[in-house]
Amino acid sequence: MNGFILDPPDRWKVYNLAMKRFFIGDIAKKFGLNPRTIRYYETIGLMPKAGRTESGYRVYGDETIERLEFILKAKTLGLKLDEIKEILLLHEKGEAPCECTKDFIRNKITEMEDKITSLTELKERLAKLLKLKKYKSLPKFICPIIESEKTS
Repeated sequence: MNGFILDPPDRWKVYNLAMKRFFIGDIAKKFGLNPRTIRYYETIGLMPKAGRTESGYRVYGDETIERLEFILKAKTLGLKLDEIKEILLLHEKGEAPCECTKDFIRNKITEMEDKITSLTELKERLAKLLKLKKYKSLPKFICPIIESEKTS
């Protein structure tokens, strides 16, 4: 053996045995993900197709780890998978994706502000319901607290 593993002909990736290689289970465990999530990311183009061992197992390199770390960081910021994909595609084209990223973040902030407004209004409605002193316990009511709420 010459120290290299050749993937199936359609992949044509070569891994030197000295290079770090990771199997899907290793990566899934490292990031607390289900292996299906990683395969899904490949399917939708968030991650490049993995190389394969002679026996068909997916093999990933350090660049995959870095990319997955980026994807997970972007998700913690509330970015959607299609937004993350767009950022990655811009980067792959050699373009700086920062303005696009700022637009996504601005949109996320607007969504959050709308959600906060909506939740604040709901909180006020719920607080009013808690202040009701008398409840008519008539058989026709399921729960007077809820039924006293006006429907929109």
